[in-house]
Amino acid sequence: MKTLGVLGGMGPAATVAFLARVQALTPAQGDEDHVRVVMDMNPQTPNRHTQPEAAGRTLGEMALRLKAAGAEVLAMPCNTAHAHADAIRAAGLPFVDMVAETAKAAKANGATRIGVLATPGGEALYSAALAAESVEMVRLSDADRAGFMAVVAGVKAGDMGPEQRAAMRDLAAALVAAGAEGVIGGCTEVPLLLDAADVAVPLTDSAEVLARVCVGMCL
Repeated sequence: MKTLGVLGGMGPAATVAFLARVQALTPAQGDEDHVRVVMDMNPQTPNRHTQPEAAGRTLGEMALRLKAAGAEVLAMPCNTAHAHADAIRAAGLPFVDMVAETAKAAKANGATRIGVLATPGGEALYSAALAAESVEMVRLSDADRAGFMAVVAGVKAGDMGPEQRAAMRDLAAALVAAGAEGVIGGCTEVPLLLDAADVAVPLTDSAEVLARVCVGMCL
C-alpha cells in the first residue's frame, strides 16, 4: 500500500469532502485496510487566479513537504491549481492529473459535447484535456460564468443553502440547453451543491474521479 499525499485547502470544504470520498471508495474491512494519507491543508496558498507565480512556488514547496512526510503518490483536489502541475511534479513523485482523468471519465459516458462547470482557469485546462480526447467542450456564457464564480465564492464563505444549490442546478441546465450531452463538475466546490440527479445528462464529478484513481494507485 502506498501513502497518498494531498495538497489541500483550495478550498477546505472541498478537501474534506475529497478525503471522505477516498475513505468511502476504499474496499476495507477494518482500519488497517484504508489508505494512509498525509496532507498539507493550506488555505493560505496564494490565489490561483491573481497570483499564479506565487501559487506555483507554494504548491511546489507543499509537494516537497509531503514527500518528506512519506507521501508516495500526490493528489490535489483543486482543478484550477492544476495549471501548476509541473511545479508539483518537480518533487519527483507520481502526481494524479485530475483534469486529464476527469476528461477521460466523461468521454467514457459516450458524450461528444461536454459542458464544464469551472473557473476560467479550470475551463482552459479542460478545453485542452477534452480536445486531447477529441471531445467538444461547451462553455458557460460570460454572464453565467460570473454567476458561477459568485456561487463558488459563496461556498468558500460557508453558504451551501438551497439558493446556492438552485443556482448551480440552473448553471448545469444552461450547459445542457447549449447542447451538452454530459457535464463535468470541474471545480471541487460543484459536488458540494450538485448531485447527479440534479442534471438531465451524465454528471462527472472531478473529485470523485480523483478519489477513485487515488485509491486504485495506493492499494
